[in-house]
Amino acid sequence: MWVLVPQALAGKLLGAFRKTLSSLWGSLAPLFLWLRAAFWLAATDRAQRQQDREEPKGTGEEEEDGSGDEPLTPTSVNYHFTRQCNYKCGFCFHTAKTSFVLPLEEAQRGLRLLKDAGMEKINFSGGEPFLQDRGEYLGKLVRFCKQDLGLPSVSIVSNGSLIRERWFVKYGQYLDILAISCDSFNEDVNVLIGRGQGKINHVENLHKLRKWCRDYRVAFKINSVINRFNVDEDMRAHIKELSPVRWKVFQCLIIEGENSGDGALREAERFVISKEEFQEFLDRHEEVSCLVPECNDKMKDSYLILDEYMRFLNCRKGRKDPSKSILDVGVEEAIKFSGFDEKAFLKRGGKYVWSKADLQLDW
Repeated sequence: MWVLVPQALAGKLLGAFRKTLSSLWGSLAPLFLWLRAAFWLAATDRAQRQQDREEPKGTGEEEEDGSGDEPLTPTSVNYHFTRQCNYKCGFCFHTAKTSFVLPLEEAQRGLRLLKDAGMEKINFSGGEPFLQDRGEYLGKLVRFCKQDLGLPSVSIVSNGSLIRERWFVKYGQYLDILAISCDSFNEDVNVLIGRGQGKINHVENLHKLRKWCRDYRVAFKINSVINRFNVDEDMRAHIKELSPVRWKVFQCLIIEGENSGDGALREAERFVISKEEFQEFLDRHEEVSCLVPECNDKMKDSYLILDEYMRFLNCRKGRKDPSKSILDVGVEEAIKFSGFDEKAFLKRGGKYVWSKADLQLDW
């Protein structure tokens, strides 16, 4: 009888432990299942990464070539033939990363290739385009494009600080539009932004250039970048007084490697404004008839940009990825990798009356 007592006790204890273990397993089972799934996913991810490393990489050209079956036409091209500049605008998105400038004959050869491919308008920019050979290099390109190539429109974007009247005397007849960059009519703000040099008053110089454009029959345009330091400014009276044919108003743009991120020569983050702030500026100036606004979305992929080596710059990924030079592979091949969106170009009004012969201005 006494032998049966320990056995009965052991049976009761074992039954109790079974219930406890069963309850514990019931609570831990979901955790074990989650851990097993997590380890499985991690193993799968490692295997996929190993497979990716073993597979040969493509050139990426298939992704870049979004031109479709129809070849793109370089109707309007922005040629930044130099990156050098005498100003230090804090938001600049085409900075002095090289000092290279093509020999004049090579630049002319490239411009002829563009004309043969359908270019109607060329815009020379920089950097500061008047810096090279005191404007002579630029003047010869302007004359070549109008006189030799017969382009309907030849234009320049400049900060205006290096332009002299003698340049107008020599080359003004070949130029359709001169655009001067002016971000504020408060000289202290211009200096703060970086549009200042020595004793030159940017706003006073703007008025002088306006007069020369009238005297030498060149259409006058103003470009303004709206940023943290001028977004609250009221420019209506000044713009109306200067009466440009177009007032291009841009939202400050970030480009990786130019004014933001690794390798950038500028840090433009402090200049950035929101879409709402940009729209408030536009609403304040809606009565200005020559206003042409461009937010970041409108600018994206809607410009054909050619760098100092005559390579198209693809900005689709928020940085400037160059194609091969048109001097090496031709326009049709190089433009495939430009990232250019022709529909966006037309939608933003990229094609307009751009020849001074057709503008019928009252000089």
